[in-house]
Amino acid sequence: MTKAVALLSGGLDSTLAVKMIIDQGIEVIALNFTSAFCTCNAGSKNKGGAGCKGAAAAVAEDYDIPIKVIVKGPEYMDLVRNPKFGHGKGMNPCVDCRIFMFKEAKKYMEEIGASFVITGEVLGQRPMSQLTRSMRIVEEESGLKGLILRPLCAQILEPTIAEKEGLVDREKLLSIEGRSRKPQIALAEELELNDYPCPSGGCLLTDKIFSKKVRDLLEHKEKVSNKDLALLKTGRHFRFNDVKVVVGRDETENNRLCTLIQPGDSLIEPLDFTGPSAIVCQHDDVAGNGIADFAGRLLLRYSAGKGGESGTLRSTTDGVEADFTVSETVSEEELKKYNLC
Repeated sequence: MTKAVALLSGGLDSTLAVKMIIDQGIEVIALNFTSAFCTCNAGSKNKGGAGCKGAAAAVAEDYDIPIKVIVKGPEYMDLVRNPKFGHGKGMNPCVDCRIFMFKEAKKYMEEIGASFVITGEVLGQRPMSQLTRSMRIVEEESGLKGLILRPLCAQILEPTIAEKEGLVDREKLLSIEGRSRKPQIALAEELELNDYPCPSGGCLLTDKIFSKKVRDLLEHKEKVSNKDLALLKTGRHFRFNDVKVVVGRDETENNRLCTLIQPGDSLIEPLDFTGPSAIVCQHDDVAGNGIADFAGRLLLRYSAGKGGESGTLRSTTDGVEADFTVSETVSEEELKKYNLC
């Protein structure tokens, strides 16, 4: 039986692509990629929860197909830092990202003896990676020339090897083009996919504000950890005297900060007032460089009702505690100067 590897994001397009190929009697094995930059959160139509990963798992369960999850972790950051084909408007390396995923898909395809790879891409849907030229670059750079089948727009592209060899009936594929999702939604109704996942996901790297935090991280840290990536999505970020300070916005983020502490980090917490917590990231002399004072004044500013009063705080670094007092909050000028987002 013919096998195909499907890049299943959990979105509507990839779900439709999988369904179309399964309906042609082909065995499909799903490959799902996750990263710290996914913006597709679980909504009313996401049965699996936990964002795209959960939605992809739910689709795989519905269609009774195996699924393998690959995390784009710290090694992926080398690609974000210096993409061969450049960034988009933010820090998004869209073409290089597609190449990264298809290279992994090629390895998996060869491992399980599959004949080709399928994806829910639509020509013209995304401005950087889903243009004819970009698609050709991705195929050549990934080593999958002629082996990437895009069922939703296949009829307006050159036939793939699978189509030429009769593994797939080209007449049953589609010619969708452009950014409108109306054809996909209509197809979902035709195929009776009433509980489909979110129409499309997204990437935080396309967001200019979030990209500022990513760019700052890469400029100041050579080796990026998973906790560094998770921290990007948590709290208010500041850079003071070349050191990052992250302040929680609410109780949930305060608790999350405690789970993201790394060796050398300092956790700053208020002692005599109610307010947020903060992480001072990996610095040898928190007290001596004015960083603890700056972090404490930030917490005082964002506290509940302290105003310009003084406050006592505790700094904990690798288990060593030190209490200190601040007598004023940060000024508006300081906020603007040191704020990353």
